[in-house]
Amino acid sequence: MEIVDRDGKRGVCWHLHRGQRRAMNSRKRFILVLAGWQSGKTEIGPPWLYREMIQKGPGDYLVASPTYPLMMKKVLPVFVRLFERTLKLGYFVAGKNIFTLTDEGCQRLWGQVPDDPARVLFGHAGDPESLESATIKAAWLDEAGQRGFRLGSYEAILGRLSIHEGRMLLTSRPYDLGWMKQLLWDPWDAAGRNHPDIDVVHFRSIDNPAFPREEYYRAKETMPAWKFLMAYDGLFTRPAGLIYGSFDEARHVIPRFAIPPSWDRYLGLDFGGVNTAGVFFAAEQEGVKKTGRLIAYREYKAGERSAAEHIQHLLKGEPRTPICVGGSKSEDQWRREFSLGGIVNGQQVRGLPVKPPPQSDVEVGIDRVFAAHNRDEILVFSDLRGYLDEKLSYSRELDERREPTENIDAKETFHFMDAERYIVGYLKSPRTPRQIPKAFVIMPEERALRWSYAQALRRYM
Repeated sequence: MEIVDRDGKRGVCWHLHRGQRRAMNSRKRFILVLAGWQSGKTEIGPPWLYREMIQKGPGDYLVASPTYPLMMKKVLPVFVRLFERTLKLGYFVAGKNIFTLTDEGCQRLWGQVPDDPARVLFGHAGDPESLESATIKAAWLDEAGQRGFRLGSYEAILGRLSIHEGRMLLTSRPYDLGWMKQLLWDPWDAAGRNHPDIDVVHFRSIDNPAFPREEYYRAKETMPAWKFLMAYDGLFTRPAGLIYGSFDEARHVIPRFAIPPSWDRYLGLDFGGVNTAGVFFAAEQEGVKKTGRLIAYREYKAGERSAAEHIQHLLKGEPRTPICVGGSKSEDQWRREFSLGGIVNGQQVRGLPVKPPPQSDVEVGIDRVFAAHNRDEILVFSDLRGYLDEKLSYSRELDERREPTENIDAKETFHFMDAERYIVGYLKSPRTPRQIPKAFVIMPEERALRWSYAQALRRYM
């Protein structure tokens, strides 16, 4: 980057490599820059936003990161270098995480000073309110593929962009197979890589002329293939540690269809004050016979509601009360609250009976869900975005050798996976016949008892 003076006008000239130029030249509304380590993906964020501000005019703009530390260490320095130090457009206020343009900066950008302050807001996924506080004209999301940047944060930003139909730039390397792949890469790829609204720009670390070729090939020889493809080539692949490796999008994700009201319904619940989550399943039938497959057809997540309010929203539109399993073994109080129901807007809401899970061990429940996927016994409607995002990013922590450990990474954030584990663990638990108590096994000499052996067998089996 350099400052140039052409015909008496001060401007900026960027020296971009081919991949960066492709991203800057894209006119699509959603641009995903998927690239490797040190490839120069973050560096195009500030010039892209600068150009958007020139074209869109005064207003609010957004820069977002997965976490506050990442925002302060990586995103903010490259932004401040251009906007504050080089172009002298304004100043950044750390306590408020806002870059405010001065009158001189506005005059330089737009030839006018707007009545309302022009700002660039800095938010991060760890603080959802920072992503929902304004109507914005364009947004730059850095490292949006990281696990901390959940689907809800992305959707909140979409809502902030909707009034102005603002554009979005996402610069990230792939980390898992979650929402970024499902909502951006997959539609772009399915459209023959010529989607009307989505553009994916891909480049490798080595496509940056400043990146050492020797380092690239050293990493290729020494790293696991999946890790190298994601880290240096910027390509989606199934990472090590993915818990539900038996889940196959091609086999298990299906288009939505109208589920007959006669099919049995089931609900798994994960309780929480901030997030209570539910996953609904229907038992597939062919005629009157069940096939053994479950169709995941609805997801629910809400917070700051009473048990009665949750029940009201959960049962709305359901043909009847589903069989419900939820909570850990120790969450009896939640189950009691749901069973009692309550008053909502002056109306009595009947209780929802919630069974405890049949197993207390998380790994046992995971094994049952894994086996059900392996046997093609769970199908999922393609519009269950929250469920699919969690399913394809639910992973083990990796050790220093990049090998999976027994610990689940960010376990407390996967509410749909917990809800599914409760209900599927219940439905797929082994059904062992109860043994007949010896006292009721009728021996030939026990003439006094009226039950026959066959009757006892029928009664206690």
